[in-house]
Amino acid sequence: MPTLTLAAAQSVSLAGDLAANLRSHLDFIAAAANAGVELLLFPELSLTGYEPTLAAALTLEGADARLRPLREACRVAGLTAVVGAPVQGPTGLQIGALILGAEGSCRVHTKEYLHPGEAPPFVPGNGGALLELPGLRAALAICADSNHPAHAEAARARGADLYLASAVIGPTGYPADSARLAGHARRLGMPVLMANHGAPTGGYACVGRSAFWQADGQCLVAAPGDGPCLVIVRRVADDWQGEIRALRS
Repeated sequence: MPTLTLAAAQSVSLAGDLAANLRSHLDFIAAAANAGVELLLFPELSLTGYEPTLAAALTLEGADARLRPLREACRVAGLTAVVGAPVQGPTGLQIGALILGAEGSCRVHTKEYLHPGEAPPFVPGNGGALLELPGLRAALAICADSNHPAHAEAARARGADLYLASAVIGPTGYPADSARLAGHARRLGMPVLMANHGAPTGGYACVGRSAFWQADGQCLVAAPGDGPCLVIVRRVADDWQGEIRALRS
């Protein structure tokens, strides 16, 4: 089985400040490239912050010129990054993940299950295709998607070997949410990587603690708390190894 290196970017988003958040994402991509990361997962709405009231004015699409530096950085580094932003879908405003490919491409994945209070302004999306990685196929979940066992089960049925969860999780929700993600891993035999915000966003005091659960549901590695960092996991043969790398705020 080929080696593979993944990372959760526990980033810090400034509310509605796309320019500053783009710069921060570039820093994460550079750090990930230095660590040999092949897929870098950011939290939900990482490019704008979790700011529903601002979202309509902050939509992005793959061809947006503001994304060119990120797309070029991914191409040069040879990695795929999953970044979060609001997108304008065919039925309305949606919570999206922009998948910036190592070859310079960009495709959009949208959140299927909304939290109470997210509609309006958002409407449900329809997910997206699996991500093809060396020796693995990954399914993406955007926060509340992972709260529904049917979402993870459908991903596994489609052939996913790995579950990627972009999240916004505060202190009261973390125990249940992390237990649920561990349960998906254990029940479906599918490792789970979760990226959470490293600082408050949208009124949520996000706790960080981004993590990776192995296929038996055991947590291999987790950030000890909040603040910007990379949670890195490497698959070597049939074993996973984990580490944490702190980034400057």
